[in-house]
Amino acid sequence: MTDLRTLLISISLALAVFAFAPTALAGDPVIDAAISSGTVGERIDGYLGVVGTADATTVRKVQDINNRRRAVYEETARENNTTVQIVAQLAGEKQIAKLEPGQFYMDDSGVWQSK
Repeated sequence: MTDLRTLLISISLALAVFAFAPTALAGDPVIDAAISSGTVGERIDGYLGVVGTADATTVRKVQDINNRRRAVYEETARENNTTVQIVAQLAGEKQIAKLEPGQFYMDDSGVWQSK
């Protein structure tokens, strides 16, 4: 149990650093506007997703941010001797918790929900 707690604390600390890395999150005016308008949302797996349809620029930016997130997740997983999926899931939960009312997230059943 202590090892699991240590692992979770380590991952949480690493994700705290991730939270301050705007290039790996959103921080992009196009993405921020898309999140606010409900075109883009957070997925429970730690990545952004397009809610319905979006223009090509928004889709490319979502893909770029997801690629950057994956790189951070891989590094964090390697440093904490865990899987990328575990790190991404924890990050997804943290990102969803930060959403404001009216913004969208995809739950673990794959359904888009409004917070």
